[in-house]
Amino acid sequence: MDRTEETIAAQASAPGVGGIGIVRVSGPQVGEISRALLGKLPDPRFATTRILKDANGCPIDQAVAVFFQGPHSYTGQDTLELHCHGSPIVLDQVLERLLDLGVRLAKPGEFTERAFLNGRMDLAQAEAVADLINSQTQAAARSAFRSLSGEFSKEIENLRADIEDVRVLIEANIDFSDEPVDVVSPDEIADRLGRISGRLGAILDRSRPGALLARGAKVVIAGLPNAGKSSLLNALAGADKAIVSATPGTTRDLIEVTLDIGGLPVHMVDTAGLRATADEIEAEGVRRANDAIADADLVLVVLDDSDSESHREVLVDQDKGAHKKILVFNKADLTGRAIGVIDGSQPLSIAVSVRDVAGLDLIATAIRSELGFADEEQSVFMARRRHLDSLERTLVCVDNAAGVSAIELAAEELRLAHAALGEITGAFSSEDLLGEIFSSFCIGK
Repeated sequence: MDRTEETIAAQASAPGVGGIGIVRVSGPQVGEISRALLGKLPDPRFATTRILKDANGCPIDQAVAVFFQGPHSYTGQDTLELHCHGSPIVLDQVLERLLDLGVRLAKPGEFTERAFLNGRMDLAQAEAVADLINSQTQAAARSAFRSLSGEFSKEIENLRADIEDVRVLIEANIDFSDEPVDVVSPDEIADRLGRISGRLGAILDRSRPGALLARGAKVVIAGLPNAGKSSLLNALAGADKAIVSATPGTTRDLIEVTLDIGGLPVHMVDTAGLRATADEIEAEGVRRANDAIADADLVLVVLDDSDSESHREVLVDQDKGAHKKILVFNKADLTGRAIGVIDGSQPLSIAVSVRDVAGLDLIATAIRSELGFADEEQSVFMARRRHLDSLERTLVCVDNAAGVSAIELAAEELRLAHAALGEITGAFSSEDLLGEIFSSFCIGK
């Protein structure tokens, strides 16, 4: 039997005790299961109060039942939702009764997988469901909802259509090379490919920050001992998360705090002071600090503004693993340096006083800017690493097609570009890819 023809059920509400707990049932046997459990199949989209009973006829709960008739349901199949009292015992009994009636427990993400397979949403929209559920900030939730509504998918499908149009023109030249055919000139094809390349680059620019919205950005605070790293973490977090001491080497392990910085979820990591040490435990902390730096999206290099220039240069040289960095000149209150962005600095440098809580708002703004959030988040597409990979491969193929003289090679590059974009929405997808995506969903969604 096709797995999608089995009737499945799971708790759709969050686990634990609550005012309401929802059990979702979907599949071709929903009608007969409803009649056995409720006495009748409710009218579509009308809430009906029913007493749920176990196999012996003993009452389990009084629930509100709502029937969604396929294909006009979340999964595209007949779907029944049972809104029960939110006791784990009650919900377990309801699921046990459903299993007695021949229902199978749903796997993680299986309801959304069926929605995709039945054409209720494409693959990018299906992933946006999980992103919306897992959103850590309002900006992330809004961006995920835009992807769920199809805004990202529409851009992708428009690009696929334009690539397909150019493929048709090129392949017409190949198929009818010996016949008079009204085709566009090579210059016009190159122009059209150039416009497609530009649009791909723009979508990538809007998608890269969206990938950080989905998973959260990793920002590492690094620096020499006693530069004020832990104090900076505490100030940004608004709480005493790390121990602050005048004794060098106080921080030994990584300390992580998740912050909402202007709508961007940021996993802020405080690290051990970077220095050579004979202390075995501190040396391990330095090693972990270097590993965190290498894996960071952005590094805040904290420098003691009253320290020597040589120390600053040594620290900056050590930070070679970071993709991006901001230099934070702390203790400007001791040197008299003006609080604010240091003009002409490369990389971006900001003078602050953590003790006086001066300039911290500039750090927050700089973090957003360096990670691609200088503009309002409304322009950002929620994206995943696989989306970025597909877009990057598509861009390479389109640029390759524009750069080759043999039209057969150009046609092949555009075929690859068309297929790479299709991976985003699921127009081209493997069973392994689907399994990997939906297995990360919560059960019941």
